[in-house]
Amino acid sequence: MSTTVFERARIVDPSRGIDEVGTVIVDGSKIAAAGRAALNQGIPDGANVIDCAGKAILPGLVDSRVFIGEPGGEHRETIASASVAAAAGGVTSIVMMPDTDPVIDNVALVEFVLRTARDTAVVNIFPAAAITKGLEGREMTEFGLLREAGAVAFTDGRHTIASAMVMRRALTYARDFGATIMHETQDADLASSGVMNEGLYASWLGLSGIPREAESIPLERDLALARLTQGHYHAAKVSTAMAAEAVTRAKADGARVTAGVSIHNLSLNENDVGEYRTFFRLTPPLRAEEDRLAMIEAVRAGSVDIIVSSHDPQDVDTKRLPFADAAAGAIGLETLLGAALRLYHNGDLPLLRLVETLSTAPARLFGLPGGSLKPESIADLALVDLDEPWIVSESGIRSRSKNTCFEGARLQGKVLQTFVAGRTVFSV
Repeated sequence: MSTTVFERARIVDPSRGIDEVGTVIVDGSKIAAAGRAALNQGIPDGANVIDCAGKAILPGLVDSRVFIGEPGGEHRETIASASVAAAAGGVTSIVMMPDTDPVIDNVALVEFVLRTARDTAVVNIFPAAAITKGLEGREMTEFGLLREAGAVAFTDGRHTIASAMVMRRALTYARDFGATIMHETQDADLASSGVMNEGLYASWLGLSGIPREAESIPLERDLALARLTQGHYHAAKVSTAMAAEAVTRAKADGARVTAGVSIHNLSLNENDVGEYRTFFRLTPPLRAEEDRLAMIEAVRAGSVDIIVSSHDPQDVDTKRLPFADAAAGAIGLETLLGAALRLYHNGDLPLLRLVETLSTAPARLFGLPGGSLKPESIADLALVDLDEPWIVSESGIRSRSKNTCFEGARLQGKVLQTFVAGRTVFSV
């Protein structure tokens, strides 16, 4: 097992509250030391020394909301291709959604994902299992067996469970198995034919809108059930000020509640839809600028715990259509860090808090290894030039699908190398 020494790096480790220049020593698959005093004992004999002056070392990103086509939609994305895209973005662990064909709602499918990941993926893949069979919102899956097989959370992916009784039972059973219910809320009736945020801009474009209440009404129900059951509830993707306020109130009441936000809802607003740009048709939709700013404040204040890419690959046949007919979703693994660093460079969020939401917090929330540079932690990390500019281009995208919201965007902050268990999985 080799030893690698990263000298003169800016070490950003939210798990210890560290943002300082120092040394990281990786011994085999584990971190031996990380910090200003790491070299007190000198450089180990035979170590590979890397000068990281002007560069930062972050714990590898943990992206807890990633949609992958395999099985059933391999033309959009495979586990292998998603892992390569993740590595290029500094993401070392992925929580994979159960929205596949067939749905990940039984032990055999969980084992298939884990086996395929072991054989083909270059980063860690953790399957989330469906809450209900077939994602139909009626009959619950076998939480205990799925948890034992390796499911790290339970979610119906893009689907919102309409039945309050089913959600209550899911939260109760998940509590008993020490699991998290991760739920995306959108009222089917209020959203109905809506395709973008309801407001003046949607009216100008002649498109049906989705009101903010479509997100907050089922969310308020879920938060009430979380208080009732004391199960751990995670609001997968909130996008409005009223949703953030609801989560804040639930936390203050003592409910076991956490929340996430998509990088798209932190970086973009409804005006980016432009003249019917279908790559910007998303779920939840891009909201008004005041909602975007409210989400940034919610992340800073801790009401929103994590940031996700919401990586959702779609092919040409589902995106090159009239806006109202196009599928919702955009890829995001490769641009997650670059887009998030905009919030650091413009002063919206301190770097330590930003990295916490991208790595340390999701690892802790879902009980995953990684998210830390503490000694004896697994050596999942990213070497990043925080200031290097780069332009997102279709030719440079490693995902099988190219439906990015950031094509042509100028981002600042580039991943130079990514390591998983001390092994290099990406290098420029």
